[in-house]
Amino acid sequence: MEYKLNDRVIMKKVHPCGNYEFEIIRLGADIKIRCTKCNRVIMLSRVEFNKRIKKVIFCEKEEN
Repeated sequence: MEYKLNDRVIMKKVHPCGNYEFEIIRLGADIKIRCTKCNRVIMLSRVEFNKRIKKVIFCEKEEN
């Protein structure tokens, strides 16, 4: 699955605040994502992130 910085992603499991949508804020060996509802930050290894991701929603700002 292909994703880049500032893309929005849908995760398989719901965040405790009730949201499924996150924004990628750091890429590398570890990936840092921010909940779009409560702004909490989560850091996952790339392997763990790839297991938990369901769908990538590309930002319109990046495509233009």
